[in-house]
Amino acid sequence: MKRALVYLGFVLLLGGLLLASCSENQMTDKKGNYDWAKKRAAMVQQLRVYGIEDERVLKAMNTVWRHKFIPEEYLGVVPPYGNHPCRIGYDQTISQPYIVAYMTKKLNIQTGEKVLEIGTGSGYQAAILAELGAEVYSIEIIPELANHARKALTIEGYEQVKVLTGDGYKGWPEHSPFDAIIVTCAPEDIPQALVNQLKEGGRMILPLGIYIQRLVILRKKSGRIEKVDDLRVRFVPMVR
Repeated sequence: MKRALVYLGFVLLLGGLLLASCSENQMTDKKGNYDWAKKRAAMVQQLRVYGIEDERVLKAMNTVWRHKFIPEEYLGVVPPYGNHPCRIGYDQTISQPYIVAYMTKKLNIQTGEKVLEIGTGSGYQAAILAELGAEVYSIEIIPELANHARKALTIEGYEQVKVLTGDGYKGWPEHSPFDAIIVTCAPEDIPQALVNQLKEGGRMILPLGIYIQRLVILRKKSGRIEKVDDLRVRFVPMVR
């Protein structure tokens, strides 16, 4: 099973790199400028191949301009629409498109729901949630990234996303309870403050662990938490 997981991860990464490299020349105009719309469409097609079938999520992924959330100095490091993480500085990354789409799909966001995001990073995941009609409250502990995300979200028209510079372990109690919580950095244990701020019937998805991490999906029912283990993943650690 472990070998199968490692092999699957290798195939996904290799497929993403091959798609990015083989299609690079086909997605520029006569002056060599990138056709970002074609790149987003190719990314969405790749997500379909990998099993993402939620049309609302795919539409959001095709609508949000991922490259606009990558700081300019990192934009040329790797193709922004390839199926791999992208550096954004301060030892942080935007998760690969498959993971963004997968976690979003698992949360099953509905229009008008209030969502808490821990780990704003570039603001890209928050924009995807906003495209699905969520009221997004996002927390980022690194001030420079929080400022970058606010600027990028405003420029791209997602002014309804509220970004707080602060400790994600504390959550955002002033705006709780939340219908859903998404954590994009890995704590060692499930933060109790986040559980407390989750609405009855609400759900949470987060990577859990230090060296060996797994996505965990939680749902609050009758004041108790039901937990389901999911994919093996690798995220940056959640820090205070």
